[in-house]
Amino acid sequence: MTKARRLFLFIAVLIAIVVIYFLFWPVPISPQAWTPPTPPPLTEEYQRNSRLAGVERLPLGTNATRAGTGFAPEDVALDAEGRIYSGVDDGRIMRLQADGTHADVFSNTHGRPLGLAFAPNGNLIVADAIKGLLAIAPDGSVTVLSTGSEGVPFGCTNDLDVAIDGTIYFTDASSKFPLSNFAADILEHGPNGRLLAYDSKTKNTRTLLRDLSFANGVAVSPDQSFALVVETGAYRIHRVWLSGPKNGQVEIFIDNLPGFPDGISSNGKDRFWLALVTPRDEALDKLLPHPFLRKVVARLPKFLQPAPKRYSFVLALDLNGRVVENLQDGSPECYAEIANAVERQGSLYFGSIGENSVGRFHLGSASQSPK
Repeated sequence: MTKARRLFLFIAVLIAIVVIYFLFWPVPISPQAWTPPTPPPLTEEYQRNSRLAGVERLPLGTNATRAGTGFAPEDVALDAEGRIYSGVDDGRIMRLQADGTHADVFSNTHGRPLGLAFAPNGNLIVADAIKGLLAIAPDGSVTVLSTGSEGVPFGCTNDLDVAIDGTIYFTDASSKFPLSNFAADILEHGPNGRLLAYDSKTKNTRTLLRDLSFANGVAVSPDQSFALVVETGAYRIHRVWLSGPKNGQVEIFIDNLPGFPDGISSNGKDRFWLALVTPRDEALDKLLPHPFLRKVVARLPKFLQPAPKRYSFVLALDLNGRVVENLQDGSPECYAEIANAVERQGSLYFGSIGENSVGRFHLGSASQSPK
């Protein structure tokens, strides 16, 4: 056999191995066909603008990058004194003074703190993707409240809100995939997410809503009559009625959003702030009806798979799910990949999966006309 012939056979075998790998190699996802609605254009209530160009960055006392630790302050909570708290990817909960200075370590969950909210008793409640639902006392000590429901352990405890009566409403984004592989859950589009409630008196956890595609942000209405839960994988938000004539019923609050909805919070009065962590991905939308192709994509290197884009996108919704405020910024220097937005005394505080600082935006500057 000639040298050229051997080279040809080697290349042919190599190509065959690559083809077999991409077509048949086992993957952890079991994709379900889903045809997403056509995304709304970024016009009218979603009109592109640069109103978030003035976001102030509040350093968390770290020079971290994506490759390091102390990165991605997912959520923000403010205590009665106006101090700012945020959890980062190395397990620490950082605290800033009300003016955004003097960062220090408030506590360390030794997990991955995501959603944060203060309970009526002053404890900081944490949805930790690894450790579960936690309570952190004012001295920084950590107590585990819940790690599972109905015999199913939490795979990725994500976000929460605390009702006036102390009930904690929170999400398990996926009982199948950990946060470190959240993209697999989005690609699978399986019914792996849940909305849960923890009763602070009985210490019991119950499941309120299941079969969600990446359950995410949670917000209780100002009058405590309903809770909202974000379904990131389906670009929508559900309303779960907690009292009144519709008690126990579930309905769609807003559907077919122009981006991936993440955290949601109530301002306690008349609106909910919704963070769209990144705009919709056209390639992913085209893949979702085709389970086999999604398995092929799952075998690709991570850098070739769909990923969040650097963009700022925050909406305000009224109590009926209508868009009443539209804040965006697509510039290269934007405070990007906003995961949560919390209103306090005329400002919005942002958490992000793409930054190493907390964002602060004065709402007075949002009243200008869109650019």
